[in-house]
Amino acid sequence: MIMAMAEEEREKVLFSLKEGKLTDEELTVNNVRDVLKAIHDDLWVSVACSDRLVDDLTLQRVILEVGLERTQTALERVKDILPSESDTGKQTSAETLTEYFRELPVDAQLCHVRAILLKRLDRLNTFVELCKEQPIVPVEKEVEVEDPEWEDDPWAETNAGPVTPRTNVILPPVTLSAFLTTDLLQSAFILAIHQWFGALRVLHYRHRACLWPHRFTILEHIPAHANPTDYHFLLPSCDSLTSSEQRFDASEWRSEKDVSELPTVRLAVQSSDALSGFDTIIDSTPVITAPEAPEDILNAESVSEWYQKRVDDIIEATGMIDIVLTLIQHGASQNVPHLDELGEDLSLLSRLVYDVPRGHKSEDEDWTLTRWRAMNPPAIIRAYLAHSTPSTLPHDITHFVMPYLFVLESRAERAGKPEPQLPKRLLYEYILHAPLEMVLSVFEASKPTLPAAQRIIKQEDDMVRLSLACLYGSDSLNEWSTMSGIFECLPVWEMTAADNEEDAADMTISSLGAFVTPSTSRPRATPSDLLIFFNPLPLSSLSRALDILDVHLESGEIFSRWSVPAPLRWFLQSSNSLAEQRAWANRMARRAGGSEDELTSLEDWEWLLEDMLKLAGETKIKGAFGLLPRDEIIRIYFGGLLSTGKFEVAKDLLRKTTQLKFEKESLEDICLACSHEFYDNASSGNYKFGEMKLAYECLDVPPLSDRLIKEKEFIEATSRLSSFNIVSRPGIPISPIEIRLTKDRLSLVSQVLSSNVDAYKHTEVILDLVYKLGFRDDIAAEVKAFAMLADTALQAEDFSRAYETSQRMIDTVLNLRATLMGIGDPKVREASEVCWVACFQLGRQPEFDDVDKKLLLLGRAIEICPPDRLHDVLTAWRRLENEDLEARQERLETSHNGAVTTVHPKNTKSLPKTAASSLQTRLRDFHMPSPPLLNTPDARALASKTFNTVAANFPFSVGHRGRSQFSQLSQGDERSRSGSRKGTGTDDVQTQASRVFSKGIGWLIGADEDI
Repeated sequence: MIMAMAEEEREKVLFSLKEGKLTDEELTVNNVRDVLKAIHDDLWVSVACSDRLVDDLTLQRVILEVGLERTQTALERVKDILPSESDTGKQTSAETLTEYFRELPVDAQLCHVRAILLKRLDRLNTFVELCKEQPIVPVEKEVEVEDPEWEDDPWAETNAGPVTPRTNVILPPVTLSAFLTTDLLQSAFILAIHQWFGALRVLHYRHRACLWPHRFTILEHIPAHANPTDYHFLLPSCDSLTSSEQRFDASEWRSEKDVSELPTVRLAVQSSDALSGFDTIIDSTPVITAPEAPEDILNAESVSEWYQKRVDDIIEATGMIDIVLTLIQHGASQNVPHLDELGEDLSLLSRLVYDVPRGHKSEDEDWTLTRWRAMNPPAIIRAYLAHSTPSTLPHDITHFVMPYLFVLESRAERAGKPEPQLPKRLLYEYILHAPLEMVLSVFEASKPTLPAAQRIIKQEDDMVRLSLACLYGSDSLNEWSTMSGIFECLPVWEMTAADNEEDAADMTISSLGAFVTPSTSRPRATPSDLLIFFNPLPLSSLSRALDILDVHLESGEIFSRWSVPAPLRWFLQSSNSLAEQRAWANRMARRAGGSEDELTSLEDWEWLLEDMLKLAGETKIKGAFGLLPRDEIIRIYFGGLLSTGKFEVAKDLLRKTTQLKFEKESLEDICLACSHEFYDNASSGNYKFGEMKLAYECLDVPPLSDRLIKEKEFIEATSRLSSFNIVSRPGIPISPIEIRLTKDRLSLVSQVLSSNVDAYKHTEVILDLVYKLGFRDDIAAEVKAFAMLADTALQAEDFSRAYETSQRMIDTVLNLRATLMGIGDPKVREASEVCWVACFQLGRQPEFDDVDKKLLLLGRAIEICPPDRLHDVLTAWRRLENEDLEARQERLETSHNGAVTTVHPKNTKSLPKTAASSLQTRLRDFHMPSPPLLNTPDARALASKTFNTVAANFPFSVGHRGRSQFSQLSQGDERSRSGSRKGTGTDDVQTQASRVFSKGIGWLIGADEDI
């Protein structure tokens, strides 16, 4: 009964083991050995051992060993069939073995299963070593701080052993069962991904034949951020003797292959068809081997290319320059060629990424090897120093830039193109384009007082050339302290130059001024251009240039102090330009007073004068205003002072400052020029405020003279004209500058009279305006003014005021003729012309009822007019006289009740004695025909033609006022004709004169000019 139960249990275990229904926990070493030992079917047991996989190392090893034991008998039988090593009939033995397997397929199947079990046993042994290479991550332990008071704690353990830190044991990323059945290459991928580098090394060491063809594929599965130091044993290396790839060290588990693994046996097993359907029956696991690949050895060039590609992949994936730098350093140490330059680039790039101070902007931090290689050396230098400050720049140049420059020099030497000046050239190029504060930092680190090894710029003459190029090539207007700091760092050369050497140096500086002047081909001379210019200069010229630079820097500081800064190159450009220096002196004198820190005190203006005179230069080196005479600088300065409107300060300076000594005319010229400037810029003509007020008060600075009084009167006249609201264009008041630019200023008086109804009544005001407009001693202008007043009064039909004004005009002309003794003088002719025409106009005015006054005016016109106009005026006078006689006769007939009183037609009672005698004299002198002849039709036609000629040549045109003068004159003519017994016709001289008169008052200012 007991025996029956034991047999049943054994069958159950066997069934469970083979079918896989017995769990791993239920399996033990003992029951596996006991159960399988009792089964005599070797094939069944070996297949069962190949089918069952567990994760327990010991149990799996027992299963594999039991299976191998059951294949040993078949293996011995196969060995007997195989020929010995001395036999040569391999083909015969393979065929014999194949026939054997056909007769006994069980042995073929056992050989097949044995090969599987052997490989699994090898992998199991490998897995045991893999577990030994597992990474150990220590667990941080909290450290307890002991209290000093409990240092002698009696309860403390005195014999406590060393504390072993706790660790976390990490299991392999692949289980034993998976490792035994999975493709070995896939297991290698998994280990690479999880960074089990020690396990990978074991895998390569024990299974090199399988993994060697796929070594680079395995490396690609290692994360890009992994440190190459951790897997350096997996990286390819080269043999320096053969210039080819070097194999890994390897030691497989079995030095010799088992008989079941021999190619002859495997071929015979496959050829015998003993395995047909065998895999399906036993449910065997596929043979797990890596794909076969030729064990090719790469040459050194290919290995180098792999390293370079790996570098690009890592940088693209992570951007971690230190990782790729470590990779390249390892490759170079393993004799891989062409990695030196790449290593240099990575080392330099690593400094740029990790050591150089970084800015706040992250977009500048995306550095790749491709970007590095695409940049030229100047760009890389700028990248090294992009975030440097003046305090850190010397350190950054020494630790970052100089190593890079030495690498470039070394590469040039290796390439067979040595360039010893390369580091200097590139460093100088950066300095030439750096901000001045950075340049100062470099020069402070290159002072001649420092040890040569510590100086950035070693050569003193190079320092001078660089400083000249940087300073004269700068556009800065406010860094004068920085520029002076650069100058103070330069060496001091005590050398005495001959006169010809100084002349050569000065000529060099002069030519430099032309060099820095902008042109179409070179709008601006850069510091690099200037360095090329300074390079060939000898030390004597450089020393002279430093002396000139010192003067220019002082001048630049003065300019900046008075708010007229100029770039340093301006002093070179203007060294031979008088116009440029004069323009800048004017700018300085004017801008100083108008700057934000406005000069108010006398001391400030004295300081400005002192600085302007200092710019003239008192040494051999000319200053900024070296071409300007001292007197001109003082005049420019005083003009600038006046332009600020501080006239009291100007008066105090004239009284107290000995340097301001002017000739009377020179002082007046300055004040007049400044007054004119104020006047021209004035928007209003009122001299009580604004620019016009300054123009007026400016003339009070020097003692008054006729010139100044005349200018002040003109300003007063301008103000008076502005009060009359005359316009230059419709709706636009006339401006002061338009008043000054008016060629004939009497036209302004004409505009006043024509635009203001009652202006003609204020004779003295108008005359005063004429005088102040510049015609105080101009009798002709005064006569024209009277004529304009009379004409305006005439148009306003104020005949009495027109007659009074005409009388004053006549007296003025007669006095002028008497004073100048005749009419030969041009002024007399001009005044007489205006006077007789004005008298003629008023004397023949039909609406003027006072015949006696009209006859008097016509008589004065006859007296003053030129001989060729006498016929015209005399005709009008005779006509008026006849009309007067007829009127008198009618009045007498009416008063005597029809009694007729005859009046002699030659009665000259209406003429004054002076006019009558003058008329008689002039008629006698010119042999004039008898007046009655003028009443004939032919005479009237001749008079009309003559007066037309006179009217056409009148030097004026009369403007319209009120109603049409032509209509008024026509109505007057009608009234006159109605009282006369004779008609004059359409060609009457009086009608022609009326038409001329209707043109307005413009006749006083020019022949045919419009007002």
